[in-house]
Amino acid sequence: MGRPTDDQAIVEILRAVRVGDVVTGTITEVGRPLGAAVRLDGRLGLASAEIGPLDVSWCSRSDEVIQIGRRVTAEVICVDEEQKRISLSLAATENPELWAFLKGLRPGEVLSGEVADVQRFGVFIALDDGPPHPVYPGVGFISIPELSWRRFDDVSEVVEVGQRVTCSVLCFDTTQGEARLSLRALLPRPDAFQQFTDAAHEGQEFCGTVTKLAPFGVFVRVVEGIEGLVPLDELASIPVETPDQVVQVGDCVKVTITRLDRDHRRLLLSRKKADSDPPP
Repeated sequence: MGRPTDDQAIVEILRAVRVGDVVTGTITEVGRPLGAAVRLDGRLGLASAEIGPLDVSWCSRSDEVIQIGRRVTAEVICVDEEQKRISLSLAATENPELWAFLKGLRPGEVLSGEVADVQRFGVFIALDDGPPHPVYPGVGFISIPELSWRRFDDVSEVVEVGQRVTCSVLCFDTTQGEARLSLRALLPRPDAFQQFTDAAHEGQEFCGTVTKLAPFGVFVRVVEGIEGLVPLDELASIPVETPDQVVQVGDCVKVTITRLDRDHRRLLLSRKKADSDPPP
């Protein structure tokens, strides 16, 4: 039986490597943006290895960390047998405690902490059970859309520094070394119809889109997720026998709210009150 080819040897090596293994090697090439090719020590050197530009460091500039000839210790984050490539993270070995904590999180897991900083782009959370972050005020981060289901003009309307919060884990952001969190995920999702009826009133006009024709009238979407019925006798200022004499699906029409039935969750509309022009 002949000696294995290089390709066979590489495949055998890759099958022995596991995500989470810590390996050593030497940077042989620096790419742009600043990632790096690494020649791993020993038999692993037969396989290609690389550090992506987002896996270099969470607290240093890439050009300060990535230099040809530098010895590195990194964690394996991906093994691609098809491309015969090993992907590495320097950030993992640079901050092993933080990396281990973040890697152990699962989507949907509930974490508590304290609001450490409030910025226009989001909120940093110092997690009760998490280690400190080497750069940011907290290892948890909540983006603006994940703060609340309701609309708000300023983050301070929802949270403030020092406030205790409980959040749901969305993902481990390997780019920034933080836990992406959601505050609104643990809050009851608002009822869209109730929200609409709280703000709308009878006599209010909307420009809506016809979504369906029926023998008794047409359905019109007045806002996203909210549709109302225009009865046949409210379609035009003169009597019509069928809705398609006046409108078609997809038409934009001006309608007026004639009744808000909160108990039965019904919205009745009139086209002839909003537009007195006779049908064509």
